[in-house]
Amino acid sequence: EVQLVESGGGLVQAGGSLRLSCSVAGFASNDYAIGWFRQRSGMDREGVSCISLSDGSTYTPDSLKGRFTISSDSAQNIVYLDATNLKPQDTGVYYCAAMTVAYYTSMVPDEYAEWGQGTQVTVSS
Repeated sequence: EVQLVESGGGLVQAGGSLRLSCSVAGFASNDYAIGWFRQRSGMDREGVSCISLSDGSTYTPDSLKGRFTISSDSAQNIVYLDATNLKPQDTGVYYCAAMTVAYYTSMVPDEYAEWGQGTQVTVSS
């Protein structure tokens, strides 16, 4: 059974930084991808960044590139999302999700079968 647990959210001032963590359990190999998504009030779930654990390839939408960086610690089975220069409009619930596909990344929420419970990020102005 795949389990994903997010942590690291909180309250931060505009311009500040946070590191979100996604602890991953239940995969027998690295043939999977992890995506970070966010749900902002009144908006559709949005892809923030994703990584393939098969080869380390990543993808971040151009609109978020430079402020959000995804990385992984394979030994600890943790995927990180480093968020810098945060803005009030980044406020929302951040989720990590997993798909069991090798050498593939996607920012389409429906392609991910497993989801964590989410962690709240609040950026004050």
